[in-house]
Amino acid sequence: MKKQLIECVPNISEGCDLKKIKTIADSVKTVEGVKLLDIDPGKATNRTVITFVGEPAQVIEAAFRLIQKAAELIDMSKQTGEHPRFGATDVCPLVPIANISMKETAEYAHLLGKRVGEELGISGYYYENAASSKERENLATVRSGEYEGLKEKISNPNWRPDFGPTKYNPQIISSGVTAIAARDFLIAYNVNLNSTSTRRANAIAFDIREAGRIKREGNPVTGKKILDSNGEPQRIPGKLKAVKGIGWFIEEYGIAQISYNLTNISITSMHEAFYETSIAATERGLRVTGSELVGLVPLKAMIAAANFYLKKQKRSTGISEYEKIKIAIKSLGLDDLKPFNPQERIIEYVMNSSTDKKLVDLSVSNFAEETASESMAPGGGSIAAYVGALGVSLGTMVANLSAHKPGWDAQWDYFSNWAEKGQAFKNELLFLVDEDTNAFNKIIEGFRLPKTNHKEIEIRDKAIEEATKYATEIPLKVMETAYKSIEVLLEMMKKGLQNSLSDGGVGVLCAKTAVTGAYFNVRMNAKDIKDRKFADTILAKAANIYKETIALENEMMKMIDETI
Repeated sequence: MKKQLIECVPNISEGCDLKKIKTIADSVKTVEGVKLLDIDPGKATNRTVITFVGEPAQVIEAAFRLIQKAAELIDMSKQTGEHPRFGATDVCPLVPIANISMKETAEYAHLLGKRVGEELGISGYYYENAASSKERENLATVRSGEYEGLKEKISNPNWRPDFGPTKYNPQIISSGVTAIAARDFLIAYNVNLNSTSTRRANAIAFDIREAGRIKREGNPVTGKKILDSNGEPQRIPGKLKAVKGIGWFIEEYGIAQISYNLTNISITSMHEAFYETSIAATERGLRVTGSELVGLVPLKAMIAAANFYLKKQKRSTGISEYEKIKIAIKSLGLDDLKPFNPQERIIEYVMNSSTDKKLVDLSVSNFAEETASESMAPGGGSIAAYVGALGVSLGTMVANLSAHKPGWDAQWDYFSNWAEKGQAFKNELLFLVDEDTNAFNKIIEGFRLPKTNHKEIEIRDKAIEEATKYATEIPLKVMETAYKSIEVLLEMMKKGLQNSLSDGGVGVLCAKTAVTGAYFNVRMNAKDIKDRKFADTILAKAANIYKETIALENEMMKMIDETI
C-alpha cells in the first residue's frame, strides 16, 4: 500500500518567547516518522505557525503532543496579540498531501479532537471539512468573540464545543480552546513582474483575486464607492475563485510582485494563477518574468503544472516525473529569482530524503550488486517486478516517440493517453519492487518473535500467517499489473512507430517474465499458508493470469513473425 501523507499546520499563541516556541515545536520531533518542516514565529501577532508532515497516525500523535505542550507553557489569561485567537494551540488544520482523501483526513481530525478532549480536557471545535455543521465551517465564525468571549460563547447552546468539557472551567481559562480542521493545501505564491510599480501590481491582483475590486462611480480608482442596500461597498469579482492577492514592491529583488494565497488548489491551481496573471499583465503592458514559491508544495501541484503546459504545447504527458518537474520549474519560472531545488521544496521529496533509500533508488549496477549479495532479499519477486517495469517502459517510450513524430500531430493526445497508462503501470511495478522485499521481511520479523509460552506462540503464529498471506498477495499484484501492462505494448506495436516494433516485442517478453516469475513466488508462498481457502483462491487467480499472459505472448510473436 502506498504511503499516505498528511500535513499539520498548528498555530500557537506565542510568537515572542523563542525558548517556549522551540520546546513546543520539539515535541513534534519525539514522534518517529514525522518531519518538522518549518517554524515561523511572528512577534507583532504573538503567534507562531509550525508545519510538520508524516503518515496520519504519527501526525495525529505529534499534534496531540504539541497541543499538550502548548497548553502547559502558554497561559491564555495573560496572552495578547494582534492576531485573532482563542487558544494556546489556536488552530490545528490537517491537510491531505498524498494517497489520502479529504474525507479520511477529516476522520483523523475527529480522532485528534476526541483525544484532546478526553485525555487533555481541552475543549474545541471542528471547522472547514471536519465541521460538525454548516454553521461551523468558517474559522472566523468559529473563533468569533475570541478568547475574551469564551465564557459567554460556551454557555450558548448553539456553541457547545464539539469535543472536551462543555462548561467554562479553569482549563479553558488557562489553555483556551482549539479549532481542529481538515482543509485543502494553501500555497503562498508570488508572481514576478518586469515593473517596480506596486499600483500596477495591485491592479493585476484585483483582476485575478476572488474578491476583485470595489465598484466605484466614474474613475475606477478614485471614484465614489457604490454601496449595496446594507451600506456595504459593492465589488467587481476577480477572475479566479479561492484566490487572495495583493501587489507589493520587494526591495531585495528590486521588482514588484503579486502575492497570492491560493486557498484551495483543487479550485485554482498554481499554474492557473500564473497563466491568468500573465494574460492580465500583458493586457496592461507588463510582462510576467517568473514566480516564487513560499514554503513547500505538494508533488501533485508541480505535476499538474507540467501537464498543463505540455498539453498547451501538444506534447505527451506520459513523460517521467523527473522531466515533468523540470518542465514545471521552467514553465512557472520558479528559478527566476533564485535556484529552485525540488528536493528541498516538494513535500514528498523532503520526506523521502529523511527515510532509508529504496531499492529502486539504487543505480542499475548497485541494484545488481545488492541482489548478488549474501542477503536473501531482494529476491525473485522484486526482480520480476523490476523486469515488468522495464517492459512497460519500452511501450511508454514508443507512445512518447509516436506522440512527437512529425506529421502525427493530430494523434498526439491519443499516444499521450497511452503513455500516461504506461507510466502508471511502471510506477506501480516500481513500488512493488520494494514492497515484495518488505513483505518478505515481515515474514522474517514474524519468525523472530518470542515463543516462550502459549500466548507468545499464538501471537507469533498469527503474525507469520498474516505476513505470509501478504507476501503472496504482493506477487499476485505484480502478475496483475504486468499482465495489464501488455495492453499498452500491443497497442503501440499495432499503431505506434513501426520502427520500434522490436522494442514492443521485448517489452511483452519482459512483462511475460514478470508474470511468470511472480507466479513462482505466489506458488512458493501459498504452500505455507494455513488458511487453505485463501491459498486456493489466490492460486486459481494466479493460474488464470499466467494462462492469459501466454496467449498475449503468442499474439505478440505472431505480429513479429508476420512483420519482421
